[in-house]
Amino acid sequence: MKTSVIALFDIGKTNKKLFLIDEHYRIVLEKTAQFAETTDEDGDSCEDLTRLTDWVLSSFQTVADDAAFDIRAINFSAYGASFVLLGFHPFVLPIGEKTVGNTEGSLAPVASLYNYLKPLSADLQKGFYEKNGGEAVFSRLAASPVLGNLNSGMQLYRLKNEKPDVFQQIKYALHLPQYLSFLFSKQTFSDITSIGCHTNLWDFDKNQYADWVAEEGVLEKLAPIFPSDSVLETELTIFSKQRFELRVGVGLHDSSAALIPYLMSFQQPFILISTGTWCISMNPFDASPLTDAELENDCLCYLSFQAQAVKSARLFAGFQHEEQTRRIAKHFNGAADFYKNVDFDPKIVEILLSRRRNPDASGRGDNSTFATRDLADFDNIETAYHQLIHDIMTQQVASTRLVLRADSDVQRVFVDGGFSKNRIYMNLLAAAFPDVEVFAASVAQASAIGAALAIHRHWNPNNVPSDLIDLTFYATQRQLNIEPQIND
Repeated sequence: MKTSVIALFDIGKTNKKLFLIDEHYRIVLEKTAQFAETTDEDGDSCEDLTRLTDWVLSSFQTVADDAAFDIRAINFSAYGASFVLLGFHPFVLPIGEKTVGNTEGSLAPVASLYNYLKPLSADLQKGFYEKNGGEAVFSRLAASPVLGNLNSGMQLYRLKNEKPDVFQQIKYALHLPQYLSFLFSKQTFSDITSIGCHTNLWDFDKNQYADWVAEEGVLEKLAPIFPSDSVLETELTIFSKQRFELRVGVGLHDSSAALIPYLMSFQQPFILISTGTWCISMNPFDASPLTDAELENDCLCYLSFQAQAVKSARLFAGFQHEEQTRRIAKHFNGAADFYKNVDFDPKIVEILLSRRRNPDASGRGDNSTFATRDLADFDNIETAYHQLIHDIMTQQVASTRLVLRADSDVQRVFVDGGFSKNRIYMNLLAAAFPDVEVFAASVAQASAIGAALAIHRHWNPNNVPSDLIDLTFYATQRQLNIEPQIND
């Protein structure tokens, strides 16, 4: 008997994954690939769109041909701020001679998939904001700090002004998740989670595209918005099966997709701290406009799959942790992953607090206090590591408080990702927020699961499982006064 499943592509900058998930949300098959980057016509690194496209189509054909599975639907999650530019004149990508697309006259990429880290001309950026009310005014409307090409709408603005020949060829600019959907449905749509991901395209006050999008001729390049929780009924004929009927989701921005399991599992207000290279504190229950102070401290808004604003604050803590643990390991001649064996010790924390190094540290900025500490001040590797996590926590508390107001109804804070497994981080977080319940949370492949949940009703006859999220409660260490002294 065949197992009914949904296929999910979860495309990250490094890892490209395909999952088959059954009706009980168990992963029954996983395929992973990694590709070296290529370069665009300017010599800047970018995603190899040809290889990505080939892998997506060929790996799906492999699982579609597997007699063990009945694939009922497919959806996609992928990193944001990246456009695939489609037109009617296939473009030979810089690597090799192969084009992406079908016959002449069909939609196919007309340029590279430009990297959101590609430098943006300072003069072009300055001119854009001067034209649109200034950085402070525009950033508040767009609910995002000034981030260069990471504000993906700026990529289209750049092409219009610096590469008008390419801009004119564009029929549709699809964010990467929607391009993946297009490969199967052959239909072009936009999705609100991609549009609402610090793109500069959306006016959060008016809840519509920003005025400049139409004024600059960008609106006509954007496909109609399709509901994130709906599907396209598609009959595939490009695979080995004669007829292959499939329900195709439009795809989601991965950060928004990862929030969906929590939104579906908990009705009471909560904050999710998603930890990795970036630690992002997300509050889906605060619809208040961003203030200038919040924008200055790297706050922004996402749009959920239900088109609701999600106030968020970003902290570069995972990157700091990676850098500083290397420094600690080198100083104490320890293994690179020594920290995995350092457990929480409240006595060490008490000793560190009694010393109160840099007690006035604000917790703001890109680097924790630890970066300037002399490692010779620490007796052993365990004490140094506790100090590192405490200094990161000072920043984390300041960042999270930007989206957790004093009058908030939030009663729970969930932490997923790498730091959720760090007992020092979790205990200090619980101590810093004694008035809320703090949980380490785990959802296996949260972005893929979220993409499946978004279209649950279209492929799965069962109720959403109640045990999607594994929770570990961290009781408040009330004897520890680790609340950072923040100077506003």
